[in-house]
Amino acid sequence: MTKTGFGLQGKNALVVGGGFGIGRETALLLAHAGANVAIADIDVDRAKAVVAELEAIGVGAAAVAGDVTVEADAIRMVAETVAAFGSLDVVANIVGLAAWTDLMSVDERSWDLDLRRNLTHHLYLGRAAARVMIDSGAGGAMVMVASVSGVYGAPMHAAYGAAKAGLMDLVRTMSQEWAPHGIRVNAIAPDSIATPRVVAAMAASGLTCDDNAIANGVPLGRAGLPDEIAGPLVFLVSDLASFVTGQTIIVDGGMRAVFPHRGGGAAMARKA
Repeated sequence: MTKTGFGLQGKNALVVGGGFGIGRETALLLAHAGANVAIADIDVDRAKAVVAELEAIGVGAAAVAGDVTVEADAIRMVAETVAAFGSLDVVANIVGLAAWTDLMSVDERSWDLDLRRNLTHHLYLGRAAARVMIDSGAGGAMVMVASVSGVYGAPMHAAYGAAKAGLMDLVRTMSQEWAPHGIRVNAIAPDSIATPRVVAAMAASGLTCDDNAIANGVPLGRAGLPDEIAGPLVFLVSDLASFVTGQTIIVDGGMRAVFPHRGGGAAMARKA
């Protein structure tokens, strides 16, 4: 099959957490590829601001307010997107937030909260969207944001890491159960990205995101940017990835490829 583009022209997309950062960049890139985009955000003013940007590009856009960690809200977000555009072809769920504490200190409430805002809502939204896509008979594509904290250990944010590891497995299971209906499901696992929230946290510590990346040995020598996560997210819901499902793509500036024993290779070379 010859592909001449993303195949997103005229498709209808829902971006949850689309009001800022990676979500906003994803929505803008979808719009530039020709998709109509509903922006779902817990802050309706943020959603409306992005809708104005999308309308300026010339695509259909809608603002949807709600808390995706509440299943009724997730179902409503999907329903409102279908009401606005007539159908749903693409879902991108960006929502996630880490809490920082050691294992001996984390309490049940905090543990449950981290699971709800990093894992459970992906079930709520994915299931609601899948029902619509199955009923339409047209299938669709979904993509979710995991984290390298679900690949490595996650000191000081164990619940977040466990949730993200669970999300990657959930993506694999969704991809298997819904493949017969023409639904593809994938994920992106970023390392630390210079989102507005991360930039502010680093600044409070007297650092820049690039300083932190260099100190931690990121091979590309800098932090990633929100649009550098939006690109792989949009790729995975596009026709360019039409035979890709159940995968998690790690986007980390090369960290996963780093030899784990610092200086080990050089030491062995000297002995040889």
